[in-house]
Amino acid sequence: MPKKVMNQLTAVQVKNATPGRYTDGGGLQLLVKPTGARSWVFRYKAAGKSREIGVGPAVGPGAVTLAAARMKAEDLRRVVAEGGDPLELRRSEAAAAAAAMQQSQLARVTFRQAAQTYIEAHEDGWKNPKHRQQWRNTLESYAYPVMGDVPVADIGTEHVMAALEKIWKAKPETASRVRGRIERILDSARARGLRQGENPARWRGHVGEMLPAAKKLSRGHHPAMPYAEVPDFTAKLRKKEAMAAAALEFTILTAARTSEVTGATWDEVDLEGRMWIIPASRMKKGREHRVPLSDRAMALLEQSQPLGHAYLFPAPKGGRMSNMAMSMLLRRMLPDAKVTVHGFRSSFRGWAVERTSFPWEVCETALSHVTGTKTEVAYFRTDLVEKRQKLMNEWAAFCASPSPPGNNVRPIRAAA
Repeated sequence: MPKKVMNQLTAVQVKNATPGRYTDGGGLQLLVKPTGARSWVFRYKAAGKSREIGVGPAVGPGAVTLAAARMKAEDLRRVVAEGGDPLELRRSEAAAAAAAMQQSQLARVTFRQAAQTYIEAHEDGWKNPKHRQQWRNTLESYAYPVMGDVPVADIGTEHVMAALEKIWKAKPETASRVRGRIERILDSARARGLRQGENPARWRGHVGEMLPAAKKLSRGHHPAMPYAEVPDFTAKLRKKEAMAAAALEFTILTAARTSEVTGATWDEVDLEGRMWIIPASRMKKGREHRVPLSDRAMALLEQSQPLGHAYLFPAPKGGRMSNMAMSMLLRRMLPDAKVTVHGFRSSFRGWAVERTSFPWEVCETALSHVTGTKTEVAYFRTDLVEKRQKLMNEWAAFCASPSPPGNNVRPIRAAA
């Protein structure tokens, strides 16, 4: 068997060679292109097929000398002799290097950056602008000073507790929300491959073992006016000429949420059908809600309609009324009472339970609460609007009659 010829080229030949391929031996070749560009290639066989891999440029920046090219070719021949494929090996090494680089970059992602990514991904689904702002404000105030610049991969229990312990007793509701937001951000970071392991902000079996139980937090329900006092309050409210007073009475009569009323526009109202149709995009549960309107609710709309604004109850300058307008009016009218606008929904619910015989699901639907199990909801195709029309009419009548509570009681049989 003839001996393979090796080291056939010289440095001068490499420099002066015209376009073409020149064999040095042992699979190493010099490739000269018509442009004058020169590079080294190594030809070999793998799995019975001829393959070729670049060894480097022969001239110019980063040029590989003839001697260096022969050393690299020797290494490649060794890989082939051991049954390997230099081209596949290079690809796998490049992929590993890229993965290592990516992992290095991911390891530098801070909690602040992960939080911003989470907020940007989810804020379009948060209908309430106040909710979006609260996310940013609470993280800026309580989480970022402790862990904002810490790589999200390194966030541990010590960081979470440092953010929560100072405010857990003084601001329990805020602290609870901060914990939940940190937990969601860390869950999202793990799903994106930015961290591994358990979530150090989880409540059950972790944070909950180090802080007072959630049931001891002072959030509670929205303070509500006893339903028996609503008629007298409504009578006083009707004497106010402010737009906020009309909006507040409308809110009470419809048992709606503040933002649902302040954001209500005329294209949501069917005056002829006496119906306010709140689109799903503005509802807390993301489901369209139809609100039957009583005579008094219709009268309030008739008073506002001639103003010609887009909103049912506009702000003084014609835009959307502030969510605080009704609350401030309530505080001025009842400076010593701990009552909220949202609490009138509880007043309505208490009245419906104690003073009427309307079924539970009718009352809950009036509050836009989803009733029943998921299966029951899936098969429950009606919103009981006819029965709710009667319910809202009776509620309006009750609100308009500031008489002693006993006079408003109706026998269940008569109501039925």
